[in-house]
Amino acid sequence: MENKAHAMAAGIFVLLAAAMLIALASWLARDTGVRDPYEISTRESVTGLQSQAAVRYRGLDVGKVASIGFDAKAAGNVLVRLEIDRGAPVTQDTFATLSYQGVTGLAFVQLDDGGKAAPPLQTDDAKPARIPLRPGLLTKLTARGEAILEQVEKVTESMARLLDQANQSRVSAVLDNMGAAAQDTSLLAKRLQSTVDQRVDPALTQVAATLQSVQGSVQELGKAAADFGKTAQRLNQTDGPMDRLATGAQALSHAADSFNASTLPRVNRVTEETSRAVRQLARTANTINDNPQSLIYGTGAITPGPGEPGFVAPGAAR
Repeated sequence: MENKAHAMAAGIFVLLAAAMLIALASWLARDTGVRDPYEISTRESVTGLQSQAAVRYRGLDVGKVASIGFDAKAAGNVLVRLEIDRGAPVTQDTFATLSYQGVTGLAFVQLDDGGKAAPPLQTDDAKPARIPLRPGLLTKLTARGEAILEQVEKVTESMARLLDQANQSRVSAVLDNMGAAAQDTSLLAKRLQSTVDQRVDPALTQVAATLQSVQGSVQELGKAAADFGKTAQRLNQTDGPMDRLATGAQALSHAADSFNASTLPRVNRVTEETSRAVRQLARTANTINDNPQSLIYGTGAITPGPGEPGFVAPGAAR
């Protein structure tokens, strides 16, 4: 009886401990915040995404995946139901992508936005709002990987066509031609060297002699320049030809100034008087031409003659 009592007490203790552990786990795992429902409908593959997977907004846990199934409203689409904390900044600009945790292959939903100010995305239990799902990194790599594989396949085919038997024969012929061209180039170089030795070297000797002659001419020109410098120095000496020429030029300048100061004004006055006499003579000639009688009667008024207007007979004056 004593053994049965101990066994029953031990069993009751184990049951109580298990119940306490279950209650503690439930208390620790309980949701303390209010969450709103959202949905994702997509034709993309959701491999690795499971129910209860995390939902993160820029790396912060904001909810979980409630369920995964097929969308009854769009044939072929996968419907993912999310539960997100009401305080999360889910707006009409928010979008979702699938991300993966390390090398485990487990996926989670990553939320993000375009950085623009947008109104909050309204949702309710009867009609959950839908968040668009954009292609993730793995989807992009898969699509680009297919394109890369197609390009690699085309390059491989091109290389195979390039390296077929006919092209290999052509390449061999090109290499042979290049070898022959190299040999011809070597022979041509030898001939050019021979030509240089036979013709160019004597020409270079003549050029050297010509340069020596030119150098002698340059030396002679240098001597002539020195002589010219001496001559110029003699010309520029005091009381030399240049000094005398300058003195004569100064004397001539003084004579010209004296002529301008004394003789030239007199000449100008004589010229003016002559001009006035000529003008007076011209006026006298014009007067005689207009009234030739002035030479006889003078320059006074002319008495009208018979038949002229204003004529008065001598008897009528009485």
